Amino acid sequence: MTMRVFTIAACIALGIGGGCNMQDRASNEAPVEQNADSNVDQDNTAMNERDRSDAAKTPINQNENQKDIDITADIRSRVVDTEMSTNAHNVKIITQAGKVTLRGPVKSSEEKAQIDEIATKVAGKGNVINELDVE
Repeated sequence: MTMRVFTIAACIALGIGGGCNMQDRASNEAPVEQNADSNVDQDNTAMNERDRSDAAKTPINQNENQKDIDITADIRSRVVDTEMSTNAHNVKIITQAGKVTLRGPVKSSEEKAQIDEIATKVAGKGNVINELDVE
């Protein structure tokens, strides 16, 4: 019986102490800095709705072919290693039988061209379909 009372008292104390601590921590945290891209609306829902048609290629259409997976991974790592926008870093890269389709919004025509150039270097000339949209 004594152990049960002790356990209940300990749980209550932890619950009260933990709740107070969370409130104190929130008020003492430094403000989070935002980069330039975080102020831009990153919602591309309209693009995603457009991409839902049966004819639209999506990452789900990509084969489990190791060569296609390697092409996609190589393009993705090269795109992410640039100073481009968050949208550019998150474009859809779909590879099927060595043919790459690029989809999604990018910040500028320069980003669109840069991603196309990266994909062409990896997949080869004539193997890239660029469906990127400049916002």
